[in-house]
Amino acid sequence: MTSNFVEELKWRGMLHDAMPGTEEHLMTGMQCAYLGIDPTADSLHIGHLVGVMMLRHFQLAGHKPFALIGGATGMIGDPSGKSAERNLLDETTLRHNQNALKEQLGRFLDFSSDGENAAILVNNYDWMKDFSFLDFIRDVGKHITVNYMMAKDSVKKRLSAEAKDGMSFTEFTYQLVQGYDFLYLYQNHNCTVQMGGSDQWGNITTGTELIRRIGGGKGYALTCPLITKADGTKFGKTESGNVWLDANRTSPYKFYQYWLNTSDTDAEKYIKIFTFLPKNEIDALVQEHAEAPHMRILQKSLAEQITTMVHSKEDLENAIAASSILFGKSTSEDLKRLDEKTFLDVFDGVPQAEIAKSELDDGLDMIGALAAKTGFLGSNGEARRELKQNSISVNKAKVKDDYKITEADLINGRFVLLQRGRRSYFVLVVK
Repeated sequence: MTSNFVEELKWRGMLHDAMPGTEEHLMTGMQCAYLGIDPTADSLHIGHLVGVMMLRHFQLAGHKPFALIGGATGMIGDPSGKSAERNLLDETTLRHNQNALKEQLGRFLDFSSDGENAAILVNNYDWMKDFSFLDFIRDVGKHITVNYMMAKDSVKKRLSAEAKDGMSFTEFTYQLVQGYDFLYLYQNHNCTVQMGGSDQWGNITTGTELIRRIGGGKGYALTCPLITKADGTKFGKTESGNVWLDANRTSPYKFYQYWLNTSDTDAEKYIKIFTFLPKNEIDALVQEHAEAPHMRILQKSLAEQITTMVHSKEDLENAIAASSILFGKSTSEDLKRLDEKTFLDVFDGVPQAEIAKSELDDGLDMIGALAAKTGFLGSNGEARRELKQNSISVNKAKVKDDYKITEADLINGRFVLLQRGRRSYFVLVVK
């Protein structure tokens, strides 16, 4: 039995546009739909998540999702929303990226069940690699006019004065290659729906046109909105770049913090899009948040749900514990439980100084640690005053002026955290 997939997208704010008849088509029984994923990296980032969530909702509604890795199209570069051509990737890199992406997609989609609607991963390189140029322009290209292709927004913008370098023939043909993907999946897998971001509408409808002209059938299109932030800054970007799903690229702590730091307006929008919580639970959370905004209930629920989904419950607990080190009560034992990457992420931007490990052989005195060896405090006199006022901590534990730092104080065998008062931190890096 299938449920109403389009209705689910509507209340979640995940539907931008749909070709007439799409909702009715999906209510006639189990259908197959695909969504293309760019394999230019060996990890998804959160900009991909809306599409992935659409595929998951599609499967939950009783339909069969296809995740298409754009191995062939990744070699060309989609002009949609771009002002310049991208670097092209070789086959070895694309295959590596495909394997990594499938592992991540497995957190959302069920590829392994015996059910009729088990998810399928395909790569368009597999059916394009042996397609000769002459065969392609004869069998596919002749069915779409240049006038039709020129009318697409993605093409018009690149040919306008906005893009001084114009558009190569390679990128111009992109919509034909993507359109052929839809035709191929329609003919070989009975795939009748293509989904994507709203910027993909032109490419998707080229596919429906090929299905009509070559396949003699009917294809449907459905897009989600491009996600924005209330303050106008780009969703999914930080000062250090993309927010990745790979823990080696973006640590679970930083991932958790990204969602925790969203605005109230964005959190109310994102919790519908990036979690699978039902409507009644989300409505209750929105109401609870409105009554006590300072508690940031929406942000916490959003961050907890999505961090657990992308990483794990254990990673979430570690991220919460790491967050409390800066802003809550924590102990030296909490600090020592942090792995090195998380420690560096938590104290990113905190001033540092390096000392040789030999300095700890006889114990480093606190005056040296605070001033002479590090410059954390301005002078030895200031260091003595702060110690006398009991405002200095080593690894979150208060210390007196007779304390000496030894190897026993090292976090991950490398770091010592110095602190003055509640919010002034300094990291001692021992080499």
